[in-house]
Amino acid sequence: MRPIRALTDGDTMPFRLARPATAALILAAGLAAPTAQAQEFDPASMTPAQREAFGAEIRAYLLDNPEVIMEAVAALEARQADQQSAADSDLVATHRDALMDDGYSFVGGNPEGDITVVEFSDYRCGYCRRAFPEVEELIASDGNIRFVLKEFPILGEGSVASSRFAIATQLEAGGDAYKQVHDALMVLEQDPTEPVLRRLAETLGLDADAILARMSDPEVERRIRETRALAEQLQINGTPSFVIGDQMLRGYVPLQGMRQIVEDQRDAG
Repeated sequence: MRPIRALTDGDTMPFRLARPATAALILAAGLAAPTAQAQEFDPASMTPAQREAFGAEIRAYLLDNPEVIMEAVAALEARQADQQSAADSDLVATHRDALMDDGYSFVGGNPEGDITVVEFSDYRCGYCRRAFPEVEELIASDGNIRFVLKEFPILGEGSVASSRFAIATQLEAGGDAYKQVHDALMVLEQDPTEPVLRRLAETLGLDADAILARMSDPEVERRIRETRALAEQLQINGTPSFVIGDQMLRGYVPLQGMRQIVEDQRDAG
């Protein structure tokens, strides 16, 4: 299956083909005629005048038939996407244990679900916030998804403070409290300063002093460090990033797209 185009935080430009690739496509278009004469064609044997005339013919053909370039670009994109998908599947297989069951990441949804969805998320990431309600809907409406949350703060000190607070909550008060804090941080509009985090904890009925003190626990730092190392091994450098079954999604994908991938993974399994 050809991967769905995904968006990560900071991804603002549409796909553009690099100039060297364009040049290669143009040359390929000029040399790809399936005839015996073309197979014997040797550009090195051409005189400068012949090369100039040949180049002019290619240019004229492509100007008259620009759709050829777009067809070649589409074929190149599909080939690259297939190669990336295969490489990602190998990465997922290699690091499956760390992805699916590292012993500390929050596990929600249906712990016995037939499909595991792993999300690498940053609380200050715009696309993570956009994906948040859709991921919640995916899990709630399906009922058979095991969901693993990876704390992956990459967007500055505010991101790190938020992740530290969430992990400290998990250590101090358990998984249910962690999920409450996670959900609140995903929609928090203020900077995660100590007074703001204190009020958040108190609003949720949690021990703010204990959680704030736990933020400096070496275990908090270890979990963040190990998740970053795993992301590096998986070549993940943006958020959100997902693993659904054995497929990696490097960026935001709308709800319907995620549902389709879940069904495809079930069919493949």
